Amino acid sequence: MMLTGAVGFGLLISPQAALSLLPREIYSTFANYDLSTIPLFILMGQVAFHAGISKRLYETAYHFLGHIRGGLAMATVSACTAFGAVCGSSPATAATMSSVGIPEMKRYGYADSLAAGAVASGGGLGMIMPPSVVLIVYGVLTGQSIGKLFVAGIIPAVILTALFIVAIAGVCMRNPDAGPCGERYDWPARLRSLGGLSDTIIVFALVIGGMFKGLFTPTEAASIGVAGVLGVSVIRRRISWSGFVQSLQETLRTSCMVMMLIAGAVVFGKFLAVTRIPFDMAGQVAGLDLPGWAVMTAILGIYFLGGCFMDSLALVMLTVPVFFPVVLGLGYDPIWFGVVIVLVTEMGVITPPVGINVYVVYGMTRKIAPTIALESIFKGILPFLLAIILGIAVLFVLPQAVLWLPGLMD
Repeated sequence: MMLTGAVGFGLLISPQAALSLLPREIYSTFANYDLSTIPLFILMGQVAFHAGISKRLYETAYHFLGHIRGGLAMATVSACTAFGAVCGSSPATAATMSSVGIPEMKRYGYADSLAAGAVASGGGLGMIMPPSVVLIVYGVLTGQSIGKLFVAGIIPAVILTALFIVAIAGVCMRNPDAGPCGERYDWPARLRSLGGLSDTIIVFALVIGGMFKGLFTPTEAASIGVAGVLGVSVIRRRISWSGFVQSLQETLRTSCMVMMLIAGAVVFGKFLAVTRIPFDMAGQVAGLDLPGWAVMTAILGIYFLGGCFMDSLALVMLTVPVFFPVVLGLGYDPIWFGVVIVLVTEMGVITPPVGINVYVVYGMTRKIAPTIALESIFKGILPFLLAIILGIAVLFVLPQAVLWLPGLMD
């Protein structure tokens, strides 16, 4: 994106302007104070992974759901939602749950498509469950309260998790062998397993509760979250020095990738701006002689198609400045729009040809379950795609599902 944007900008304006554009936009991206939340939240997720928080989340969900058909897959998507509360990155959630969930599902004879499809799709829940990197970027681009965006994502994340569980149940009704029953635990064992949620609840309450009460900003909340996860892990002696160092290394690598992606998208966006193509497209969409809901549907259709070919973060970076004024003109709430486009771009992380979560899961299974084919993973995400579409329809009909919690912050 950066190369294409710079060359295109240089051809349309001048080579000197392109050479000036590159360092300016790269520096402004890495020096953006608001974007400092990204490496902090990524570090929080990495420390949580190396401290075993994700594994304990999975075990708790398994105690309650593992005994029913498809229960392990249901436990996986539930754990993905919970882990998203301390991560905020879709690929990171997918990678983490691949290493935890897929070996267990394979051990109980789950179909490759259901096991891998549940992990790839459930990883997408990390995009909407606060803290969400995509919502942070959306808030920076539009000037909306990141705290309100975070809180707005909670109920939709729960709704989507429930729809994913229904989708898994539907798959197992059609093919009972796809998700055999696991071990049944008695209620005392289930209640004891709830202790595995304590670390997540503490950190989630600290981060989201503090923002909800206005005690600190999202950037401060990110640092509080890192300190919370690290403090809990050290006090309980659940993270080693090597695990902490590895967390820092993975955070550095992932953060640089994300920040360079944002910088590349900004440069490419400057090129698109001088071509006038996005503005003409937005003007055509806004000028459609259709009801507001139909225009919004067309906008979301563009996001869906774009998500099939571009990274979700880059897509949001490129398109939000174009479509945001149109959406406001149609009378839609900007907080609601932010949550909805995250749901739509969530479809992009599991759809070909650039379904990044699918490739993350496939890469992880090369080590832990080499029999799983890429085609099986893409086949397995189909029921979850339908669930996401249904979830978007629910938010269209019931916008208060998004706006109720942020309204309490006013």
